[in-house]
Amino acid sequence: MKQFLILFLISCSLYGQPDITTGEESEYPQDYFRQPLDIPLVLSGTFAELRSTHFHGGLDIKTQQREGLKVYAAAEGYISRIKISHYGYGKALYITHPNGYTTVYGHLQKFSKRLEDYIKQCQYDKERFEVEVFPHSKELLIAQDEVIGYSGNTGGSGGPHLHFEIRDNLERPINPLLFGMEVKDSISPYVTAVFAYPRDENATINGKNERVPLRLIPKKNGDYAVEKITAYGNIGFGITANDKQDLAPNNNGVSNIQSFFNGNKSLEIDFKRFSFDETKHIRRLVDYEYYIKHRTKIQKLFIEPNNPLSLYKDAYDQGYVHVEDSTASVYKVRVRDYHGNESWVVIPIDGKYEPLKKDDNPVNRSKQSLVYNNKKSTLTSGNFTVDFYKNTLYDDAYIDFKVNSDTLFLGEDKLPMQQNFYINYDLSHYKAEHQNKLYIARFYGNYKKPYYVSTSRKGDRLIAKTKALGTYALAMDTEPPVITPVNFTNKKWISNYRYLKLKIEDKLTGISKYRATVNGKWILMEYDYKTNSLVHDFNDNVVKDTKNELKIIVTDNVGNSSTFEATFFRK
Repeated sequence: MKQFLILFLISCSLYGQPDITTGEESEYPQDYFRQPLDIPLVLSGTFAELRSTHFHGGLDIKTQQREGLKVYAAAEGYISRIKISHYGYGKALYITHPNGYTTVYGHLQKFSKRLEDYIKQCQYDKERFEVEVFPHSKELLIAQDEVIGYSGNTGGSGGPHLHFEIRDNLERPINPLLFGMEVKDSISPYVTAVFAYPRDENATINGKNERVPLRLIPKKNGDYAVEKITAYGNIGFGITANDKQDLAPNNNGVSNIQSFFNGNKSLEIDFKRFSFDETKHIRRLVDYEYYIKHRTKIQKLFIEPNNPLSLYKDAYDQGYVHVEDSTASVYKVRVRDYHGNESWVVIPIDGKYEPLKKDDNPVNRSKQSLVYNNKKSTLTSGNFTVDFYKNTLYDDAYIDFKVNSDTLFLGEDKLPMQQNFYINYDLSHYKAEHQNKLYIARFYGNYKKPYYVSTSRKGDRLIAKTKALGTYALAMDTEPPVITPVNFTNKKWISNYRYLKLKIEDKLTGISKYRATVNGKWILMEYDYKTNSLVHDFNDNVVKDTKNELKIIVTDNVGNSSTFEATFFRK
């Protein structure tokens, strides 16, 4: 009985703390994980924050604009995955814990010595900088409070910080703050814009059947009023909202949004947990067309068809509201951060039927191509074929499709895509010596510079994959990459140098691969695309001769290669 009581008390201490935003008992252990840094938690990014193509999967913890801070294991466990990549999380560690959760540590500068030795052996065995390994459960055991690495700025990081995640046993990321980690936050979220949307062609807002911006009126208490609108039929709303925290000036994402119509709950969006399979559907949550034009994310408080996000709760009529003629209604939105700070938006609505004016310039659909959501659609003209597979679009849509010589026009980038569509180009009429230098490029707006689109070759066809409509064209790249030594010259003694540094650049299609050898033996060189730097650490102890012949081959994405050779000396 005594043992049962002890276990019960432990269970209560681990799991029994209330959730700050709901007041309900938390299902997550409260004292199991420690903070991964030994400085106060100040965030540059919050959980599920809206990024351009995904929800943020963890916390971005500021490291005082420095690299090299000690990163600690949040709890005991074992290293279940190590991944090093040019992009994404850069140098990242994954620790699986006895309670079934996994913690993730991204953008590290380097790992602890034993982990660094382990992964460098893998890199030398594979002769690759980018590697991903999955050690077995007894290979790399980790103790709580063990230093596992040092904070950095590797991968897709925009500045020094630690990306930290907690995932459940289904690999779903969960807000780490739910596990008892503390961040100072006494500031309520703020709203910068409110919009109203008609659900169908019969609905009106202020006499219009289109998205309508509403005038937002900040109040002294931090809440917001909206100038009264007239509406009729089925309508929805959207808001632009952010949060701030006490010790950081940057904008962060909010934690919870609820809407109410005439006192009844209409919809809730709870940013507590999601799966990586659904994160791409952020394009359905936000107003994609508005984001592309204005770089501002409107969060739609209604659920459109083919939206599988699990963030929604208590959706009545998919979050839309029905406004009757000659009735007064009130729509309210409550926006909260994780710590329960909240702001309200109140929108008074006068129900008023207003017949819509006839459109004097209707869209001519006869010149557009219909692309289906529920089956494959193929568009062909000239040497171009464009394949939209099933479930590429969220809705059936008409697309402006036109080909002029080697240029493809696919309307404007305003339709969100669930997955890539594929642009095929027939190369058979080009000379063989030119075919290998061709690629498919995208042109943005009035910019004349071609931007490389991920392109592969299959026989006489080029195939590019993309999620954005717009203008594409065939382009040619005959310029090889440029390789420039940074801290040495040919035939130089560099005995006192720890690092061998070069820069590699390619203006058109970008770097595809590189290989470096000294005296014919492969050496590890770390590539940072943000600075175009290529660096070898002589502490790897693979360069042991006095006279050394360095050879580096760099290849771009269409196969142009450059070779750099030099001699250096070391004692």
